[in-house]
Amino acid sequence: MRLYEYQAKEILRGYGIPVPKGEVATTAEEVRRAAERLSVGRVVLKVQVKAGGRGKGGGVAFFEDPDEASRWAEGILGTEFGTYQTAGQREQVKAILVEEAVQIEREYYLGITLDRSRGRFTVLGIPQGGVEVEEVAERSPELIVREEIDPLLGLQPFQVRRMAFRMGLSTEVLSQWRDLLFGLWRAVSEKEMLLCEINPLALSQRWTFVALDAKVELDENALGRHPELRDMVPPPEDPLEEWAKRYGLNYVKLRGNVGCLVNGAGLAMATMDLIKLAGGEPANFLDVGGGATVEMVKEGLKILHHDPDVKVIFVNIFGGILRCDTLAQGMIEASREISFDRPIVIRMEGTNVEEGRRLLASSGLSLIPATEMDEAAAKISEILKEG
Repeated sequence: MRLYEYQAKEILRGYGIPVPKGEVATTAEEVRRAAERLSVGRVVLKVQVKAGGRGKGGGVAFFEDPDEASRWAEGILGTEFGTYQTAGQREQVKAILVEEAVQIEREYYLGITLDRSRGRFTVLGIPQGGVEVEEVAERSPELIVREEIDPLLGLQPFQVRRMAFRMGLSTEVLSQWRDLLFGLWRAVSEKEMLLCEINPLALSQRWTFVALDAKVELDENALGRHPELRDMVPPPEDPLEEWAKRYGLNYVKLRGNVGCLVNGAGLAMATMDLIKLAGGEPANFLDVGGGATVEMVKEGLKILHHDPDVKVIFVNIFGGILRCDTLAQGMIEASREISFDRPIVIRMEGTNVEEGRRLLASSGLSLIPATEMDEAAAKISEILKEG
């Protein structure tokens, strides 16, 4: 779950990491007033969207006149904004961060990310930060400085010093670097982040470090332990995702034409691969979970039927804790509230499968049964070809 820049900086500020003075504004008039209150001569305005590359996309601008800043904000607030990193998707600009402009001596990249393959966090540093950091990392990978953090010992002082040496930092800023890095590690570990990036991390002309931009990704599964972060996480923008969340369904809307309802994340991923092999595109990830109830199955099917992109539905269930008769009853309940107006291929095996098949057979529902995965793939392919 990615936060906006101003939210990420709010967290980092609480851990002693220097960030520029600034305010969030949602109207052009608020932008003007914020620029006047900062009284710094020159301000920078940054659109608050969850995408990198905002500078290249025209989402960052510098102003000395608060009235000019207000006019720029008026022209961009409410518009749809995207960058080269968003693959054609755009987000409405609802807020602008107004900050003091910092005189920069040097720029760095600093981040801590979870390396799932190693089961550890890794600190990454690059002595050249900013908008071109991806190109720098690709062109000169030897510049990337890495330190793995032992999950039992945490970040160690010798690692902080070693990073400073390898990144070419002068001795005058070592104490600042130490405080910065330990503060960043405390933020990541205590807030259970998956990723925290500062890019650019600026060394100002006053020889102080300042986090000019920040990117934070939280572990949504850990929010129950962090009530102070819940208000930072907005509700899903997609109404279908919001619908699924109300019923405890793991649902992600995709761009395909085959809706899938599955139990278990592993089987759900395999089902999506199967859909691709059949010549279709998954319209969603929907894992009803092992302990799904009749109501959860019913609501899952209703969600798929409310997605206009879905042309065919694939129900793929391996009955364990979620029994096959529970699935069948959920489908029957759903059919009483909505019209099954598109083909449904169903494959189910496991606990109470015979009872589940009996319930569906006696329900009068028009379903397309399959006993094997490859059989289901062939039927989905045939349906898609027939249009």
